[in-house]
Amino acid sequence: MELLYLTFDFSEADDGSGSFDAMASVPPRALPALEAEIARVLDWAYATFPDAGPGPLEDGCLWDVDLQATSESSTQQRVRYYPGAHRFERESLGSQTLRHTLTLTLAGHADFCAAFREEFLASDE
Repeated sequence: MELLYLTFDFSEADDGSGSFDAMASVPPRALPALEAEIARVLDWAYATFPDAGPGPLEDGCLWDVDLQATSESSTQQRVRYYPGAHRFERESLGSQTLRHTLTLTLAGHADFCAAFREEFLASDE
């Protein structure tokens, strides 16, 4: 499956388990497309390993997920300087979201990692 926003880095343990990490930052207009891509990845994981996760690997689950998001915004201000008083006064004119960043980490046992590589990273090799 081709991914446009997510590029995964893989960290492998000696037993074949590992984690896939991706981060993408997009302007607000591209957020729905990024979220749709993450949904495709997560839907694949839930469908491929329906009874084995997500959950802690040490509790017997085959895979787990961590999804986090941040938004950057900017606030425009009108600044007024008062001569002689050596002070400034600021008035907020509103804020606007500039960028959304989503971080996705999928961890899994060897079977999960092999299937994930086959589905999402096979064209990278």
